[in-house]
Amino acid sequence: MAWDLMFWILCFFIKIALVSSSFYQLLSLSDLESDHLNPFEASTRINSVVIPEFLLQGFLCALFLLTWHWFMFLLAVPLTVFHLMLYLNRKHLLDVTEIFRDLNNEKKYRFVKLGIYLLLFTLVLFRLIISAFNSLHDEVDEHVF
Repeated sequence: MAWDLMFWILCFFIKIALVSSSFYQLLSLSDLESDHLNPFEASTRINSVVIPEFLLQGFLCALFLLTWHWFMFLLAVPLTVFHLMLYLNRKHLLDVTEIFRDLNNEKKYRFVKLGIYLLLFTLVLFRLIISAFNSLHDEVDEHVF
């Protein structure tokens, strides 16, 4: 199996994890808004996935940089830098007492983040398909000659 194909498969699964994490956070905020969760449960659920999400996004961005995929790196770096700024300013976790005041802003932020993740997921899926096609095409060419 080609290294390029394995790289895009890894990126595909990381992007699935990031999209699902963002969707889970958005779902928890929607449940809080409709009174299915109390503020403590919602903030605990969201805060438990924030750090792993930040680490996965940072790992993926570094992976794009180290493998010389400049276009994907340039698309991933703004969100990674924003995550880093949130973490350094200690604003990455939701506060239980302030969650209702910031609910609309948090939902908008997570919708934008979900949109960015879906855009990058689409690009990764496209690159995965191209890489799989090229890998299969190269394998067929080796058997013909």
